[in-house]
Amino acid sequence: MLYKSKRLISTISLIALATFGTAQAQVTLKASHQFPGGKGDVRDEMVQMIARDVAAANVGLEIKVYPGASLVKAQEQWKAMLSGQIDMTSFPLDYASGFHPQFGATLMPGLVKGHAHARRINDSAFLNDIKGIIEKGGVKVLADAWLAGAFAGKDKCIKKPEDVAGMKMRSAGATFSQMWAGAGASIVSIPSSEVYSALQQGVATATDTSTGSFVSFRLYEQLKCITAPGDNALWFMYEPVLISMKSWDKLNDAQKKALMSASKKAEAYFETESKKLDDKMVETFKANKVEVVTLTDAEAEAWRAVAQKTSYKEFSDKVPGGKELIEKALSVK
Repeated sequence: MLYKSKRLISTISLIALATFGTAQAQVTLKASHQFPGGKGDVRDEMVQMIARDVAAANVGLEIKVYPGASLVKAQEQWKAMLSGQIDMTSFPLDYASGFHPQFGATLMPGLVKGHAHARRINDSAFLNDIKGIIEKGGVKVLADAWLAGAFAGKDKCIKKPEDVAGMKMRSAGATFSQMWAGAGASIVSIPSSEVYSALQQGVATATDTSTGSFVSFRLYEQLKCITAPGDNALWFMYEPVLISMKSWDKLNDAQKKALMSASKKAEAYFETESKKLDDKMVETFKANKVEVVTLTDAEAEAWRAVAQKTSYKEFSDKVPGGKELIEKALSVK
């Protein structure tokens, strides 16, 4: 009886040790982003998919997702990764242009011409260079994502450069701000999560943002006319899923493999959904009685001419390696 009791105690001890060992091996990552959670935003769904697939891999890795800028403000997420406040994010890379001005090339008017072109950009020397800068900055790309965007007015349509004269234009980044300003607009600098209230209060009278954000932030409630991407998209933005290198280096090989596998699956999902975001935006805005227009070839060319004199020139002249980055991007046919 005593022998059996000792053996039982010994078995319980081994189980306890094994459980303790498992608990010690468990890694929890904090993933933060600014987009609405659980409401169909594809960027949120990308991160949620990665979290679900990593959990299912059973490698001692958990990802806790904090959507809607609930943990970190929209434009602070790059800094939060470097400080260790968060581990992962789905992030408009241009938001970190203050740290690395080269990131401005990932939101450059007319540089990416469509979804198929964006996929070719993913495999280009241009994006290789951008990823090199990301990694030197202490961050790693887990999944690529390019979103098409649109621009819209609270009181009228925007088709030609002269249409924005006198408008208070909210812009997602410096390169578009330079183009809008070059056409006569004044610039309002706020993240997409604050655009609704800015339009509502008259702080902004026009905005550009991704087609996904136009829908998920319900901007159709504040706008009269929107210029959809159509065949002449001017606005494409790189919004990858990122992880800090410090967090990546803490993972064991099985965890890294599971995370990369989940991320590639989420990237493939996003690719199938990205064009649908544009169609959904058009459908949603029409259903809410907002006028939807697109640019003609001539109108798109007029905007590119403004961008060449403003955004492209500024970037080439002032950003280290800027001219070469633009040339590499433009060489992708």
